Amino acid sequence: MATTNGSSPRAAENTENSLEKIKRQLASGSGRNLLQGPLLKRSETLRKWNERWVILDPTTGRMEYKLRRNEPTVKGTIIFDANSTITVSPVNFNGLPKYDGCCFYIGTPQKKDYFLCAETPGAARAWVSTLHATQLVLKAHKEAVNSLSGSGSTKLGTVATVVAAANSTALECSKEIEAAMQISLRNALGMMTTKPTDGPMDDLTIMKETLRVKDDELQNLARVLRARDSTIKEIADKLSETAEAAEAAASAAYTMDEHRRIACAEIERLKKDFEKQQELSAQKLKESEEKIMGLTKEREQLIKQTEAAIQEANMWRSELAKAREHDVILEAAVVRAEEKVRVAEANAEARIKEAAQREAAATKEKQELLAYVNILKEQLQRQHIDTTEVEKTEACSDTKHVDPTDENVDKACHLRIIDKPCWNYY
Repeated sequence: MATTNGSSPRAAENTENSLEKIKRQLASGSGRNLLQGPLLKRSETLRKWNERWVILDPTTGRMEYKLRRNEPTVKGTIIFDANSTITVSPVNFNGLPKYDGCCFYIGTPQKKDYFLCAETPGAARAWVSTLHATQLVLKAHKEAVNSLSGSGSTKLGTVATVVAAANSTALECSKEIEAAMQISLRNALGMMTTKPTDGPMDDLTIMKETLRVKDDELQNLARVLRARDSTIKEIADKLSETAEAAEAAASAAYTMDEHRRIACAEIERLKKDFEKQQELSAQKLKESEEKIMGLTKEREQLIKQTEAAIQEANMWRSELAKAREHDVILEAAVVRAEEKVRVAEANAEARIKEAAQREAAATKEKQELLAYVNILKEQLQRQHIDTTEVEKTEACSDTKHVDPTDENVDKACHLRIIDKPCWNYY
């Protein structure tokens, strides 16, 4: 009794120490937030894809997601366990070609399905591998807690090994996710910087670029004209000093005026061209607006068609549920019918056995009756023979006296012989 009382607190203390070691192992700096990164999550109601920052906690099997990385408020939580279904989806639920092989699926014990999408197929596989490692950690932790009383140290070593493996898996996966984030960032920056030059330029961009070049040319011409005006002014000042300078200045002014006239004509021509280009730009802008309006209407029609398709899909789902319920009812009816058939077969077999028994009894009774009839026939023949002999005896001895007592005795003997088979039969 003393040994038992002394070892029980020690075992409880060892169990508590082992549990604390497991909690410290799971809540260590490398394993607290095993993996985090951006993911696209499909909403459950509107089926829209929203960008979320997801943080994985292996100690509880929780995936918390926020709107942004530095957002303090948690938007929602995805809870899974060791029995949850986590796999890369062969179907692109997002629909965009760039997300082929990037979607993965989580089926939780709460009967909820979550559809997530990573930046690259490698990042999706990294998330799935880390979630599988987290499931192993949760399973090892559960087994360790359930069996600490007998082999706590062994289970603790198993948990430590699984956590170390999960940490290494998460480290490799975090590299893959960081590479995917860098690729996504480079793609986003490349689209912002190379779109005007590398991609095909639309008519509006070409017109804007042409107008910008023409405006630069007009500004250059204006600067040239201003420079020429200053030159003419200087020449006019010099013409006031001498006539020769004035004549030269006049000829130069005439020449400059001719150039200026030509420049003004060129400016007028450029203004007309600019107005024409402006009209064309306005016309093309109007056409672009009409195209945008048409595309907007098509988009609204597509949205309506999508909503109608979703409603039809919901209707078919309800019909499928009804069909499944009807199928269950039919299966129950079939089971009941099979049970009735089995009962009927059992009753038929019992009746067949009973009929066979009755037939055997009737056959036996028939045989006994035939035997009884044969005995009766033999007795009748004997009686007939005895009667014939008596008649002959009476005919021969007319004077002989017949004792009635003797005749009664013979009749009684015959009756006893006849009744004896009846007693045997019954």
